[in-house]
Amino acid sequence: MSASLEGAMEDLIKVFHRYSGKEGDKYKLNKAELKNLLQEELSDFLACTSDSNRVVEKIMGDLDENKDGEVDFQEFVVLVAALTVACNDFFVESHEKNEKDCECKK
Repeated sequence: MSASLEGAMEDLIKVFHRYSGKEGDKYKLNKAELKNLLQEELSDFLACTSDSNRVVEKIMGDLDENKDGEVDFQEFVVLVAALTVACNDFFVESHEKNEKDCECKK
């Protein structure tokens, strides 16, 4: 059995390749594959917008560093890292707020 972080890394790789292999270059996500990945794997992320196509366009533009119109694994990991940092920041803020609320009730 692998450690938690090793398992998370393996899962990240598997998720990327589950979507990247559907069209064109099997090691890159085109716009449709990226949108499908976001809708299936990060549905809450797109749920708060009324124009998911525009959001996918923006994400694709931000991630596609080499401007080849596709997102490779290295570029994809940037998205995952940024979202993970944002989630951690939210968690820390919520935790600190809850601690302050508990202190005020004492």
